[in-house]
Amino acid sequence: MDLGIAGRKAIICASSKGLGKACAMELANEGVEIVINGRTPDSLEATAEEIRNATGTVVTTVACDVTTAEGRTQLLAACPDPDILVNNAGGPPPGNFRDWEGEEWHKALEANMVTPILLTKAVIDGMISRKFGRVVNITSGAVKAPISILGLSNGARSGLTGFVAGLAREVAANNVTVNNLLPGPFETDRLTATLESAAKKNGTTLDEEWTKRRSSNPSKRFGKPDEFGAACAFLCSTRAGFITGQNWLLDGGSYPGTF
Repeated sequence: MDLGIAGRKAIICASSKGLGKACAMELANEGVEIVINGRTPDSLEATAEEIRNATGTVVTTVACDVTTAEGRTQLLAACPDPDILVNNAGGPPPGNFRDWEGEEWHKALEANMVTPILLTKAVIDGMISRKFGRVVNITSGAVKAPISILGLSNGARSGLTGFVAGLAREVAANNVTVNNLLPGPFETDRLTATLESAAKKNGTTLDEEWTKRRSSNPSKRFGKPDEFGAACAFLCSTRAGFITGQNWLLDGGSYPGTF
């Protein structure tokens, strides 16, 4: 299927590894010129070279912390008029809400709610004027089914979800869509960290938690990052112009609800 986005320009945040990297790779496969971002220059450049070699597309790197004002300024300077924006940031640490003070909550909100809102604000009017735009926010399956040890993420990402619900309807008439991708358990460093925390809490090993979590999923496996990247690329395509304000849950069927 031709997704119709070859030659478009995209910013993919936090894309040196994990799900962000998978989204960058799939968009590059579609001929999109991409700007990728990460905090560590060496790993970011290695990812850029991997994507260039695999796809032949133009890849620009911006090594910065996108959750800071300075980082966002650097990222937007590299691509001030993107056609596609994929918002992503590492999730806050797991734990018990009784141990978190205001500082931890503010960091979570800044990274997983305020940052994507401010980046969207910076690019949305340009998308409207050009009559094409795709904003995809990588949030979490915890927005649909909260995970107790991920309270910081539950709260911050739910706030972003509420904001998107209103914005998407406001800009849809201009061929600009805003959607959220909600990953469940994918094979990433984030999943490993979550399971390590669960093992510590439960007095088990990482292997035991890995096996238990995998076997509890209806698919009996974890998701592959490239599956997630493909879903992102489709939402960014011309084929998905009638999909907006939605929360796509990719979890192998683990969410038990009908709706």
